[in-house]
Amino acid sequence: MPSGEYLRYVALGDSQTEGLGDGDDTIGLRGWADRLAEHLAAADSRLQYANLAVRGRVAAQVRAEQLGPALDLRPDLVTVVAGVNDLLRPRFDAAEVAGHLEAMFAAFTGAGAHVVTLTFPDVGKIAPLARPVRSRVFDLNNRIRAAAARHGVTVADTARHAVATDPRLWSADRLHAGPLGHERIAAAVAHAIELPGSDETWTLPLPPQPRPTGRQAVRTELLWATAFLGPWLGRRLRGRSSGDGRTAKRPQLLPVSRDQHS
Repeated sequence: MPSGEYLRYVALGDSQTEGLGDGDDTIGLRGWADRLAEHLAAADSRLQYANLAVRGRVAAQVRAEQLGPALDLRPDLVTVVAGVNDLLRPRFDAAEVAGHLEAMFAAFTGAGAHVVTLTFPDVGKIAPLARPVRSRVFDLNNRIRAAAARHGVTVADTARHAVATDPRLWSADRLHAGPLGHERIAAAVAHAIELPGSDETWTLPLPPQPRPTGRQAVRTELLWATAFLGPWLGRRLRGRSSGDGRTAKRPQLLPVSRDQHS
């Protein structure tokens, strides 16, 4: 489908696609998918957009809960981004996760939709304590690229660019992009689908900043572990998820306004 002719965009995924880190539950979450929808609407004001993503969902849940409703909306553009929540679980199986993603790729491309996905940045460069799962990220990214190639899915390969791990693109919890990060992801997807007005500026590094001292770095890590890692581990041990009881913020196709907060 030529660039700029998308009329029905549906986003599937977890907290990143829901928009955590860009706004909040009081004023509303924006996020990269909302920002992409705004770019699409600027190209064609007839665009309608639905966002089925729910925080905390693993790839199997995204497939089970979101694939059917998304197909029912008959989208011509779909973004499928999932797997980060799987990466952080003890029994991670890259082949299984990629299998769920590939099943969704196949279903949407089979229905005639243009499908777009993302690769994930090196989490070890964002949160040093997460270095043990770096190999999982690399493995999953390679499987995503291969599955995408088999089904003609477009990959916004953010993992290949150093700016993706700049802390200034991430929120304080280091699990979710901040507003600038969500803006860059939206720009990456817009560029990947050759949306009019898009370019490679999203790949450019931010201005240099002073490096923290060793003591400052250690203090930062301890504060992060206390404020975010500890509570996250606590939820896992109790078998709870941040998405328990939550539903999609935008389950139906609706017109897009540039000043929206979903």
